[in-house]
Amino acid sequence: MNGEGIGGGEEEAERMEVIREKLVYMWGYLPGASPQRSPLISPVAVRVPAETLGGDSWKDVCGGGCGFAMAISDSGKLITWGSTDDLGQSYVTSGKHGEIPEPFPLPMEVSVVRGAAGWAHCVAVTESGEVYTWGWKECVPSGKVFGDPSLGGSSEKDVFERQSSFLTEQVSPRSQGSRSSGGTVSGTDAKGGGEESTKRRRISSAKQVAESSSSGDETLSALPCLVTLNPGVRIATVAAGGRHTLALSDIGQVWGWGYGGEGQLGLGSRIRMVSSPHPVPCIESPYVKDRSTALSRGSMGSEGQGFRAPGSYVKGIACGGRHSAVITDAGALLTFGWGMYGQCGQGSTDDELSPTCVSSLLGIRIEGVAAGLWHTVCISADGDVYAFGGNQFGQLGTGADQAETIPRLLEAPSLENLHAKIVSCGARHSALITEDAKVFCWGWNKYGQLGLGDVIDRNIPSQVIIDGGVPRNVACGWWHTLLLAESPT
Repeated sequence: MNGEGIGGGEEEAERMEVIREKLVYMWGYLPGASPQRSPLISPVAVRVPAETLGGDSWKDVCGGGCGFAMAISDSGKLITWGSTDDLGQSYVTSGKHGEIPEPFPLPMEVSVVRGAAGWAHCVAVTESGEVYTWGWKECVPSGKVFGDPSLGGSSEKDVFERQSSFLTEQVSPRSQGSRSSGGTVSGTDAKGGGEESTKRRRISSAKQVAESSSSGDETLSALPCLVTLNPGVRIATVAAGGRHTLALSDIGQVWGWGYGGEGQLGLGSRIRMVSSPHPVPCIESPYVKDRSTALSRGSMGSEGQGFRAPGSYVKGIACGGRHSAVITDAGALLTFGWGMYGQCGQGSTDDELSPTCVSSLLGIRIEGVAAGLWHTVCISADGDVYAFGGNQFGQLGTGADQAETIPRLLEAPSLENLHAKIVSCGARHSALITEDAKVFCWGWNKYGQLGLGDVIDRNIPSQVIIDGGVPRNVACGWWHTLLLAESPT
């Protein structure tokens, strides 16, 4: 549930200087990562058998999905771990890899450079700009499938039987969320159903019928599929939401597919299923709600509408549970999708069906964005942090727990005089790395996903101490956090 931009060529320069060992740390709820299946409440170094990485090192972390972790090795293998067979879909989606990190079975010649995971689907980008995806069938577009569907058929069906009750609780592991026969998202949150409005529950039950497949066989599909894109399209990075995927091409065009019922595919309608990649019109037709803001900044056309987002291409993307965000090369932030908690930052709780400029941030150059289940966090070129959306667990870091429908500047004492550089969001927690390589986490901490040595929620950014490595990247899964670090010289 993370956002990324088009990568630069810094890695090569670094490698020329000195070869440093890369380390990966994990914390939070990865049931198969510890023999007792207990949450990891402090950072733990990921141990990998030498033969798994083939003598090379880690390259990057990609977070992971519900109950499993993903990272990339130097040789371009997608490494997964942390799932257990009692977690149903995540067990199948992650390649059935538990305590020991192992390569996900993609075609031999594939070298992965980027990866992302949603609730129960994964997506990976190769060196040649191709995209593979697997997991829930409704998240996987038409394309060439690798593997023999008959091999895992019966066992996958068994897994579906076990998982069906688990899938009614997208909200949290072993939550007390309300059940529904639909087998998908439930309308109550683990911490307190009272916080969810009746409107949400009413919408939710209707969605369950539409979103759930007619049978287990149709829902469960974990074989990797090579996504069919238009000729000449090369993808640079990807983002995965609850049930939708965005892909950013090397020329800054956004493509989307999957579930779009709240507008999270930005196609201007509530199209439920998009089964092949569609271009998302980000630069071409975005608009801004607050005309006075646009007029005061001189961006409105003389006819009074047809506002064009600043910029000529998209450089960063992020997917939340049911919403999306993109950043243009000019630093404008556009959001679209579900708005019930204000996670689109438009000053309302309406859904946004098309990419829409976050007008209150116009004039501030946004460099990075990440999205959680119901919240969004972005960072500016000046290193400031802005957050908006749902805040039931303190995931906005504002020091309170009320939702914010427009971006709020974080003025936490812990971040004073620090320059934020990288941001990531889990389902209901957030993580940050500063320019001087400090790590901060905040939000929901029931499973130790903040890495602070306890299970107490935090509503302000709190520093995570990393021993033995210099933090370089952070990526949150739904209930866990991964950190890429370099060994000190």
